[in-house]
Amino acid sequence: MNNNDQHWIIAALYQFKTLDNLETRKQELLDLCKANNILGTLIIGEEGINGTIAGDRKGIDTIKAFLQNWGFNDLEYKESSSPKDKAVFYRMKVKIKKEIVTMRVNNMKPNEHRANYLSPREWHELIKNPDVIILDTRNDYEFHIGTFRNAINPQLIAFKDFPDFCEKHREEWKDKIIAMFCTGGIRCEKSTSFATVTNLGKEVYHLKGGILKYLEEIPQEEGLWDGECFVFDYRVSVGYGLVPGEYQLCYTCRMPLTNEERESPLYSYGLHCHHCHGTLSEQQIKRFSSRQEQMNLGACTFGPN
Repeated sequence: MNNNDQHWIIAALYQFKTLDNLETRKQELLDLCKANNILGTLIIGEEGINGTIAGDRKGIDTIKAFLQNWGFNDLEYKESSSPKDKAVFYRMKVKIKKEIVTMRVNNMKPNEHRANYLSPREWHELIKNPDVIILDTRNDYEFHIGTFRNAINPQLIAFKDFPDFCEKHREEWKDKIIAMFCTGGIRCEKSTSFATVTNLGKEVYHLKGGILKYLEEIPQEEGLWDGECFVFDYRVSVGYGLVPGEYQLCYTCRMPLTNEERESPLYSYGLHCHHCHGTLSEQQIKRFSSRQEQMNLGACTFGPN
């Protein structure tokens, strides 16, 4: 049997490009994904597309070709795989949003105002310089799972808080080289665009393809990444070579948990963990218990045959 028959193909993609007729496009894309047994989430908006989907080889190639017909010929696109014995996503969603990644800064045009892209190897060499400001643009819980050595944690609850964090350090960083990174690159399209337009720092750089591209291309024995990288699918985290990591999600509060944390007496699969234990009402516990039963049934019948 071909190895592709035993694995889901997981495609993470985005591109900033002006898009119109959003309601019509949403339905066309949703219908095509369902017809090809594609699951995951795609976000479309006037500024482009962003999302992660999973399916078989033929289905993924069909969706990619369809998007190229829409004019998305410069997609930032990465593939990985996951064994078919575990669900990656449980349904397909296409959402229309004002921003394909929410920053809430008016008139941001990342396709017009870009910082300097670096390949994983170029990035690897740059961040060896102790004078470079290495800035993690992801949320706080993602930082604590893993990050680059000497990276700064902005302690973000949401990406929309990033501009305020930068403003607090504007004077401190005005003569510095700033290197920004995120999971797959899309947040940095906006963060580095913001930094470039507002003259934050002497020079601004962006890890093209994000952490995932770095972990794919740089060998672990020489890598400057420590820990695992949070991903927005049911793998939860990956390491070097994009091998799935040890983390699993608490399905109630969505916090990633280590093997040790799942051994806690405060952890109950599908119900609560030490982060959210004691915060649930009896009604919520009953609802989440019912949900977990349905998820268990769904996992048995997930995906295309």
